[in-house]
Amino acid sequence: MSEIKKYLDDLNEPNKSICKRLSELIHSSLVNGVAKLYHASPVWFVDGNPIVGFSEKKGMISLLFWSGQSFTAPGLTPIGKFKAAEKVYSSVEGINAEELVVWLNESMSIQWDYKNIIKNKGQLSKL
Repeated sequence: MSEIKKYLDDLNEPNKSICKRLSELIHSSLVNGVAKLYHASPVWFVDGNPIVGFSEKKGMISLLFWSGQSFTAPGLTPIGKFKAAEKVYSSVEGINAEELVVWLNESMSIQWDYKNIIKNKGQLSKL
């Protein structure tokens, strides 16, 4: 987690406050999650699969759920060619903790098998 702390400490406001709050909520909800820097951004993994992460994007923070397009709870925007979806934040006040916890709970039951995507020749399968 020290590499995540360094990442957070190096951010400027308001993104630092946004990311610290997201990190707290994610860490407390994904008790089995393993946090590490992945492509230079904080990402939480469960059973070797990326679940959720965040990064700076055009002066805002993008919260990405790798399997978010499969969630039933509303509020995420599809992104990319697989099953990812995001929520973009411009202030810490914009973070709805209850909404985030719902997505984090869904992320534990809805996971696409990203860790084996190469083995499956680009085909995703649910775990």
